[in-house]
Amino acid sequence: MLTGALLLQPSKVDEPLRVFFKKRWNRIGLPILFWGAAYFAWRAFVNGETLTANSIALGVLTGPYIHFWYVYLLIGLYLTTPILRVVVKYSDWKLLRYFLLLWVVGTALIPLFTLLEPYNLNANVFLLAGWLGYYFLGGYLLGVKLKRSILYLMLIVGIAWTIIGTYIVVGTLGERFSQIFYDSFSFNMIIASVALFLLLSAIPSQRVETRFPRGNGALRLISQNTLPIYLFHVMVLETLRKGFLGFKISLTTMNPIVEIPLITAVTLLICLAVIIPLKKIPYVKRLIG
Repeated sequence: MLTGALLLQPSKVDEPLRVFFKKRWNRIGLPILFWGAAYFAWRAFVNGETLTANSIALGVLTGPYIHFWYVYLLIGLYLTTPILRVVVKYSDWKLLRYFLLLWVVGTALIPLFTLLEPYNLNANVFLLAGWLGYYFLGGYLLGVKLKRSILYLMLIVGIAWTIIGTYIVVGTLGERFSQIFYDSFSFNMIIASVALFLLLSAIPSQRVETRFPRGNGALRLISQNTLPIYLFHVMVLETLRKGFLGFKISLTTMNPIVEIPLITAVTLLICLAVIIPLKKIPYVKRLIG
């Protein structure tokens, strides 16, 4: 959604294809190659995996490590961006809402038919589904304003629906239905995501800069390094889980209520502690992102 909000702005519709893709390559091209090679090495030397020509080829095609799914998704979104920019700029709001309605029905509502097995609707009826809708939604929401009270209600309902719905479905139908309301494409998660996105985007940057100067500095530092943090963080998580630093932080060592925020904070700090000095080395900055 944030990527869509930044790249699908109508003012950018006239940007030449060559310029657009050159910018994207400069942003993610070399980091993908560098971190991809780093994770192949991680698999070999840390995880003890024997790499073959076949496993390397599969890794290049599908992603060398589990979190690279987002990198490949990003490439796909970039490929559709020049087309979607035209749609966002020249379509009226009724057509844009129709676009999003098809996405919500096909992505969030039709999958609920799985709860009524064996009754299900052929998925080919709704071709517009998946992450493309969230991307498009980010651009669409730039022109949407809702009362803060409504947004807070949407956020609370979405989160409560996720928790209660998952509890009921798992308790009555079994574990295999645990993702129905927990999934990123569930209707409740879409509601919560839209609410949180609009609440955060409505915060004036001046308020953060003046009232929380230190916090603003930290946010700026993190925002400038989101790509390398994302690509590096799995190595840090596995390092903490396996105890390579002399201590372990995992679900097996402490209560999840403590472990989840703790490991989030520690992972972020370690990522920044490694990435920031590396980016001061000539040529390394472009490699790591």
